[in-house]
Amino acid sequence: MYWTLQLATQLDEAPWPLNKTELIDYAKRSGVDSQIIANLEELDDDGEEYESITDIWSEYAEWRERLEMAYDEDEY
Repeated sequence: MYWTLQLATQLDEAPWPLNKTELIDYAKRSGVDSQIIANLEELDDDGEEYESITDIWSEYAEWRERLEMAYDEDEY
């Protein structure tokens, strides 16, 4: 599975919580990058729901925070 911050942010607006099938359906309907759909298809399908993107890519929150801090510093 290959995630980047740019890919992961495309799922920010997903109507969480969602299971694997619902995530893939949402991604396809939303027209996200094909790499996201490929990543979602690699997820285990144990029937559980994912509460947010951090359940899929645990480093997301850390990377998002870094980006926001860098953006805030650039404003000044």
